[in-house]
Amino acid sequence: MNASCDVPVVLTSDSPERTIEIGRSLGAALQGGEVIYLIGPLGSGKTHLIQGIARGAGVEETTAVISPTFVLVNEYFARTLGLELYHIDAYRLNSPAEFEQLGFDDLCRPDAVVLIEWADRVLSVLQNVPAIRVELSHEGPTQRTLVLKNISPAIRAALTR
Repeated sequence: MNASCDVPVVLTSDSPERTIEIGRSLGAALQGGEVIYLIGPLGSGKTHLIQGIARGAGVEETTAVISPTFVLVNEYFARTLGLELYHIDAYRLNSPAEFEQLGFDDLCRPDAVVLIEWADRVLSVLQNVPAIRVELSHEGPTQRTLVLKNISPAIRAALTR
């Protein structure tokens, strides 16, 4: 992963479509090897952002990108970037140890991107993993704020065009 910048990028979305658009920009700028933590309350746009990331990275439009709440991990192939995308949902995990049993370490490869919804539930086992951190919050019925931290210059440029 490229060197990151300590200055967060703060974006506002006024609709699910805009959140997906932000995700598309982020996804298109991925290089492989990234881990992305998504943190935010229910309904803050985590899954919409991941749908956009997947599309921007080249996951086919015909592939359903949904939260793996019950299966815990979904895998997608991003043809454009030639990467595997692993979408983990930590919401239903009972402990950080359960997260470790998913084989997280095996998913972190240069030819893959790992996206973790509800990452705040397993941060204790992720403390030493360099990652992009996306914090989403409600600002109104449809408005969301997205704060992106630890992003590369290429991702910063893609998000601030």
